[in-house]
Amino acid sequence: MNKRLLIFVAIGVVAVGVAVFLTVTGNEGSHLQLQGKILKVRTGALGDANSIAVLDFRVENPSDIPFVVGNVELTVEKKNGETADGVTTSKPDLKQLFQYNRFLGDQYNEGLGMKDTIAPHSMVDRMVAARFDMTSKELDSSKTIHLSLHDVDGPSWETSGSIQ
Repeated sequence: MNKRLLIFVAIGVVAVGVAVFLTVTGNEGSHLQLQGKILKVRTGALGDANSIAVLDFRVENPSDIPFVVGNVELTVEKKNGETADGVTTSKPDLKQLFQYNRFLGDQYNEGLGMKDTIAPHSMVDRMVAARFDMTSKELDSSKTIHLSLHDVDGPSWETSGSIQ
């Protein structure tokens, strides 16, 4: 091969590499994703066979797109490996939940509900609660609690934490 051809091939490879790099870094914020963790889990008995779990969590949206909440799910993994789904409490009912169930303590964070938005490049602390059809003792002895947030347009985010 002659020198001139090698120079043109090298320039072409560098140009393609620069184009790929600029494309990838330019679209980095276009991928909707959340990052975060569960900060605190509070549980208590609502009756003989019902209990409640309240989660305080922190979530960050590093992307350029807002995350609009479409659905919130809470599930627990019991000691025997089975899972149980919780019935989430609506955002307006959280105030009443804390008012009548003083054993849960105070409401530290704003609730998270449907159509709430987590703005681009922001970090927020929120709270969700769910009722489970199990005794408080069963809930407290569960291995893990899972929180899932689903965006109205499809993407979802999950995190887990221990109940203790």
